[in-house]
Amino acid sequence: MKCDETCELVGAADLIALNQSCFCMTLGRAELDAAILDHAGNDELGELLASRPNLFAATALFVSPEDLAAMQAQIAAIESVAALAPYQAVALARSEDKITTVQTGTRGLFMGYDFHVSQEGPKLIEINTNAGGAFLMSALQRSVSDHAAACGDARLESSDLIEARLVKSFIADWQAAGRDGQPDTLAIMDQNSADQYLYPDMLLARDLLTRSGIETLILEPGALSYEDGALVSGKKTIDMVYNRLTDFDLSEPGNARLRAALLDDAAVISPAPRHHALFADKRNLIWLSDALLLETWGVDAADRKVLAQIPATQRVTDDTADELWAGRRGYFFKPAAGFGSRATYRGDKLTKRVWAEILAGDYIAQALVPPTVRAVTVGEERVTLKYDVRVYTYAGETLLLAARVYQGQTTNFRTRGGGFAPVYQL
Repeated sequence: MKCDETCELVGAADLIALNQSCFCMTLGRAELDAAILDHAGNDELGELLASRPNLFAATALFVSPEDLAAMQAQIAAIESVAALAPYQAVALARSEDKITTVQTGTRGLFMGYDFHVSQEGPKLIEINTNAGGAFLMSALQRSVSDHAAACGDARLESSDLIEARLVKSFIADWQAAGRDGQPDTLAIMDQNSADQYLYPDMLLARDLLTRSGIETLILEPGALSYEDGALVSGKKTIDMVYNRLTDFDLSEPGNARLRAALLDDAAVISPAPRHHALFADKRNLIWLSDALLLETWGVDAADRKVLAQIPATQRVTDDTADELWAGRRGYFFKPAAGFGSRATYRGDKLTKRVWAEILAGDYIAQALVPPTVRAVTVGEERVTLKYDVRVYTYAGETLLLAARVYQGQTTNFRTRGGGFAPVYQL
C-alpha cells in the first residue's frame, strides 16, 4: 500500500467528499497477495488469488465513527425487533415448515448488513445470512495493517482480535444450540465448493478453525450421509455445519440429509432456515421500514427513530404495479428470496420485458439510495467507483467491516480496480 497523494485525513469532516476526491491509499495487488500467502501458509491459495484479479479493490475506504455508530445502532434495533413475538409470528408464518422451529437458540453465523453511506447517514440496503468474504477480509486487513499509519490517522482493528472473534462466533453458536465446549469436527458446506468464486474464503476459514483446534472440512451436501442419528462424511461424524448454501430452507432434494440432521438436532447447522426467515427475507424490510406497524408491535420510540433510516420498502403487487412503474426511477427492485445481486434491478434501467418478469415473480420495491463513490487509481488511470459498506455480525455484535467497490447496477467482482476493500475509521 502506498500514499500516492497526501490527503487531509486528520480532522476530515466530510468523509463522503474525501472518498470521492482523494486518490490516496492505492493497494498493489501483487503486494497484497504476497502478504496474505505469507501469513496463510497455504500453497493452494496462490493460484486461486491470481485467477481472481478483481477480488480485492485497488484502494481502501474511510468511515467516520459517527457513521459506524449509526450502522451499529440500526443493527441493534433490527436484532431487537427480530426478537419480538409479533415479528417472529408473522415472519415464521410465511411457511408451515418445521425447519424454522428447531435450534431456536442459535443466532446465525456471518450475518451481513449492507449500507450505502449518504449525506443523511448510512442507509441499510439489505441483510444477508451466510454473508461471504469475512475470512478474506480478515486476511486482507492483516496484509495492510502494518501500513495503516502511512496515510495519517486512519485506523484498522487488530487482525488477531478479528480472527479471535470469528472463531468465538462458531463456538458461541455451538453452545447456543445446547452443546458444551466446542465442536470436534466442522464442515464448511456449499454446492460445488471448489468452483465458487469465494472458495479462497472457505480455505482461509478451514485453516483458521483448524489452527484453533476444530477439525474442519470443506464438503458438498452429496458427501454427507445421515446414519443412526449422526451426520457423517466418510468415517467422520460432523458435529457442526457452517452452511453457505443458497437453498435457504434446505428444501432441495440434494440437501435432504442436512435437513434431516437439523430437524433431529443431530448436528448444529448455522446459519439455518430460521435465521434467513427472521432476517434475510427481503420482505422483512417492508415491516422494518414501517414506523406505524413497529409501534403496534411495541417497538420503543428510540428504535423506531433509528429504523426510520431504512429506505421505505413495499411489495410489488398488481394493485401497486402502475404506480411503481410510473415512479420506477425512484426504486430498486429485488426478489424476496434473492441473494447477492441476482435478478435485482435499478428502476431507471427497467425494460417492459423485465417489468413483466418482476410482476410475475415475488418482488419488493425499495426506495433508491444511490451509492456514493470512491476515487481509485487503476494503472495509470484515475476513476471513481461505487461502494457499499458491509458489517459482519454475530448476535448483533460487529465482527469486522468490509467495503465492496464496483461499477454497474450492483456489487460484483467484475470491475477493474474493484472488489473487497478495507475500511479505515477516521
